[in-house]
Amino acid sequence: MELFYLRDSEDHIKLGQALKAAGLVESGADAKQAVQDGEVSVNGEIDTRRGRKLYDGDLVEYGGEKIQISSRK
Repeated sequence: MELFYLRDSEDHIKLGQALKAAGLVESGADAKQAVQDGEVSVNGEIDTRRGRKLYDGDLVEYGGEKIQISSRK
């Protein structure tokens, strides 16, 4: 599992943005497709909302990779 740090000025990031920023997908279009196809889970549950807000402690899983959202560095 890899930690993904929020920017200091932010308290959340959207699911599609997190997938792209963490390098789990190559583009926003790939993120959109993966989320819509039900291939992404948040905190152990499939989520099909690309705009879902992720906060400190949330766990995202896609393609066998896991990232945990963190507000601390």
